[in-house]
Amino acid sequence: MRAYELAVILDGDLEDHIAQAWQKTITQAIKSNGGSVVGSPEWWGKRRLAYPIKKRNEGYYMFFNVVASGGAMDEVERTLRLADQVIRHKLLRLPDSEAERRGMVAAAG
Repeated sequence: MRAYELAVILDGDLEDHIAQAWQKTITQAIKSNGGSVVGSPEWWGKRRLAYPIKKRNEGYYMFFNVVASGGAMDEVERTLRLADQVIRHKLLRLPDSEAERRGMVAAAG
């Protein structure tokens, strides 16, 4: 099992409740592909983007700490790439020291 951080930026033109519903959608997608979300997703809400992305100036930010086997996140990433409401996402594999600092080692074991 590997520890990941998934960052997602949703379109800022979405209504707030629709953007927040994406947390549940992404969490379910992770679980259905054999992964698990450690803790609860971090919701930053609507923020101004550092630079325009797809002609948008604002976006909803959310972050997930995920534990999954290698390759389990491929389908989740594909889903995020195809979703029109997702303007950017980034999946990072965390180094073991950072995963341990975040308390994800016990969940990965």
